[in-house]
Amino acid sequence: MVRTQKIGRNDPCRCGSGKKYKHCCARKESQLSPTAWIAIVGVGLAALAAILFSFTTDTPLTSVNCPPGQVWSIDHGHCH
Repeated sequence: MVRTQKIGRNDPCRCGSGKKYKHCCARKESQLSPTAWIAIVGVGLAALAAILFSFTTDTPLTSVNCPPGQVWSIDHGHCH
């Protein structure tokens, strides 16, 4: 069984750059991939679009209180 030692933050980076691991590859390993960012942004835009489309004013106002003896006219947008 082969055991590998865990690399420490202050050890030289294993890529051979000569930098400490914390300033080189440690950042790369903790970042999200470009595909993950695209997915996050896509979901966010879809949610924003759903919220914006839910505020449409094309729905008829059926719960308007008209004076006694009158009814709401959807075609005209006022009581008759």
